[in-house]
Amino acid sequence: MSDPIPATRDPSPASPWRFCVAPMLDWTDRHYRYLARQLSRHARLYTEMVTTGALLHGDVERHLRFDESEHPVALQLGGSDPNALAESARIGADWGYDEINLNVGCPSDRVQNGAFGACLMAEPGLVAECVAAMRAAVDVPVTIKSRIGIDHQETYEEFREFVDIVADQGGANVFLVHSRKAWLKGLSPKQNRDVPPLRPEFATRLKQERPDLTVVLNGGLTEVDSMRAALTEVDGVMVGRAAYQNVGLLADIDAALFDDGETADRLAALLAYRDYAATEIARGTRLPTLIKPILTLFQGRPGARAYRRHLSEQSPRRADEPNVVDEAIELLR
Repeated sequence: MSDPIPATRDPSPASPWRFCVAPMLDWTDRHYRYLARQLSRHARLYTEMVTTGALLHGDVERHLRFDESEHPVALQLGGSDPNALAESARIGADWGYDEINLNVGCPSDRVQNGAFGACLMAEPGLVAECVAAMRAAVDVPVTIKSRIGIDHQETYEEFREFVDIVADQGGANVFLVHSRKAWLKGLSPKQNRDVPPLRPEFATRLKQERPDLTVVLNGGLTEVDSMRAALTEVDGVMVGRAAYQNVGLLADIDAALFDDGETADRLAALLAYRDYAATEIARGTRLPTLIKPILTLFQGRPGARAYRRHLSEQSPRRADEPNVVDEAIELLR
């Protein structure tokens, strides 16, 4: 069983969860994570959600393969059966993941039909049972990513009750808190990322009242200054859309939040990624898949528009030619 993870009221740069890149379906695949690691040595990276069914009955290597440079990297699981989650967690730990995260926040219809994701916030006892089973199966941390509530759950007290049950009965001690509630009916997943108001005070109050827990704030953090401010009240911050809409943001993280070195060299990161892409193409990966993470790397910089246009236009036509990336680089000079 995992040992409790220490938490303090004064987060230090050494906190494993000080800065995290959120799990995002169709975005945080292994190619994105490889690039992210070139930009930040310290960011904690998360996979896209992988369901227990996909691991127990599908192609495990396709879902779990990752590059060793990605550490620290966490596997996010979707499911609601304690036994299936325990076995899936064991598989993830055997593959070398540094953390197993349970999705208790996704509101999509597909996820709800599988009886997991955000709808599990209505069943904290089951979540506690799932966490306990996962913790018994692995030695790496088992964490929770949740919303602050669902549907007509409006109060902090309802959120706190969920956390208390999952923590005290299941043994969870790391909570990644997306500070919006989710409407399970009536809003699309996209609308659920914008329409319900942000309530970061739920996370900060939780940290005040439960200093024994590690609390990470997710939602609305798009600039380094807002991240620094949040880190005075919680143990860590998690960034989602801002980290792919402008992936170059990650170049600032080590210097700004970890006091480690200077802003990362984006061109050096891209050159490393170009070599990675060449290796992947030789293995059969197509260039359009590989260029997706790098499109916003130079956002706001001279030549960025021409760079992005060249990648977008040429990669479908020349899907097995890594030198398309070299040609795009020349447009930045």
